Amino acid sequence: MQLLKTHYHPNIKTLEHKSVFTRLATRSITLQGDHILLLYTQRYEDFSLPGGGLDSGEDKIEGMKRELIEETGAKNIKNIKPFGAYEEFRPWYKPDYDIQHMISYCYTCEVDKELGKSNLEAYEINNGMKAMWVNIYEAIAHNKQTMATSAKKGMSIERETYLLGLIANRMTER
Repeated sequence: MQLLKTHYHPNIKTLEHKSVFTRLATRSITLQGDHILLLYTQRYEDFSLPGGGLDSGEDKIEGMKRELIEETGAKNIKNIKPFGAYEEFRPWYKPDYDIQHMISYCYTCEVDKELGKSNLEAYEINNGMKAMWVNIYEAIAHNKQTMATSAKKGMSIERETYLLGLIANRMTER
């Protein structure tokens, strides 16, 4: 899969003499016209692609489908194609490692417009996460505003906004 970008969190100055662990994740890109299926997280005031970490030994496509169904209630997932991978290095918050190296494998797919019931984890519910179809350009503008003005922003908003921008650019190339 094509590497789209490698991002280093501003607090990561070097990987030398650091303990690093790798986490593999997937992200789903589902479009209907200029609307995209995203998750809005109230706690962080941002939009993000549905997705999350792969279980140990889990197939990437199966993990992508599992996360998409859990987070959005998506039905009839089909026409899955690789979009690209986003690699990032970010500080780790537990004492066992210094740095998390996350690789997000992004796939495009189609789903039914009507979503079923999601099965969010407790922390996702507590963070106010909700699946919705959003105009991609409005989502990008919203995330950029959050990045510029909010103290609540999470570490993943840069990844998500970058990916949304790439998706929007590819939509206009068609």
